[in-house]
Amino acid sequence: MYNSYYYYFNEIWYIPLLQLIELVDPIHHQSRPATNSTEEPKMGAIWTLIELILIFVSIAGIGLASAIVFETFRRRFNRAHVVAPPVFEDPNSLNQVPCPHIFNPSEKYLSLIVPAYNEEVRLPGALDETLNYLQQRAAKDNSFSYEIIIIDDGSADGTKRVAFDFVKRYTVDNVRVILLGRNHGKGEAIRKGMLHARGELLLMLDADGATKVDDLEKLENQILAVARKERQVGDSVASDSTLKISTIPIAAFGSRAHLEEKALATRKWYRNFLMKGFHLVVLLACGSGIRDTQCGFKMFTRAAARKLFTNIRLKRWCFDVELVYLCKLFRIPMLEISVTWSEIPGSKVNLLSIPNMLWELAIMSLGYRTGIWKIYS
Repeated sequence: MYNSYYYYFNEIWYIPLLQLIELVDPIHHQSRPATNSTEEPKMGAIWTLIELILIFVSIAGIGLASAIVFETFRRRFNRAHVVAPPVFEDPNSLNQVPCPHIFNPSEKYLSLIVPAYNEEVRLPGALDETLNYLQQRAAKDNSFSYEIIIIDDGSADGTKRVAFDFVKRYTVDNVRVILLGRNHGKGEAIRKGMLHARGELLLMLDADGATKVDDLEKLENQILAVARKERQVGDSVASDSTLKISTIPIAAFGSRAHLEEKALATRKWYRNFLMKGFHLVVLLACGSGIRDTQCGFKMFTRAAARKLFTNIRLKRWCFDVELVYLCKLFRIPMLEISVTWSEIPGSKVNLLSIPNMLWELAIMSLGYRTGIWKIYS
């Protein structure tokens, strides 16, 4: 057994690496004048170190590739996600409220999905602004109905308490909370909210309130315009009263691309580095189409959300890229619409996010391009 391992290492790794070293610097492998006895041990030690480094890099590369393949296979049936409890709890009556599913008919016009991880400080202001807008709109339009779903992604602070305070104030019919127990990632939190929403239109937005909530009308109007074109018959267009928006798959992506020049001048250097590098990797992974994939302000029709969020596998930062990729696979129309955005202190994106982003993009590319990840329509 030992001899077979020695043979494998010697033939497969060591000898090719020595040949590579000779190609890189053949001078050291040619006959040369004799050197003094003190130089030879030094040069031998240096080349031994280089050989060890090359062996280590090669083994690490093979290990990383194997890990990517293993993780890709592990997620191939889309079973790695959290199983949500099938109920919501009304904190006023302590009664359990049946939990709807994305395959059920819509019961509200608009669902707002808010992922929250340690957002005790920023969440109240964002929810107050959002609910003020929704209540004013509902007062003007009797047909307008809404719900907010807050997904607590395993927060360690008072996020859960803050969220349930809003349920008590606005009732469980308008504000609902899903608890994931432990942290799974923003992508998983949004997926869970989408799968249990009741709206014809489903909007995901960040808990920090970085995007003005009334900008949702920009996305909504563009979706309605595309839906009318989809349902156009001859020269006549379906009226808003007969148009069933929930049945037409459309996705609208809020975008900060128009703010890029200003952002480069004012944003921290590492965020610019992340942005530029990530854009390049995204372009290689899923092609062109959406300039700003990472804006946390996106709207989907119920039909689009049903296809996308029953297939999505990435749980953290790169799930936005997977959404773009899946939209292309399903031929779902994608709209990119400029929104008002401001940077809010407390962002959770940092330099440590880079390895995780690259890891998820590698898994996604391998999964879809090789057919390991099946698409469920």
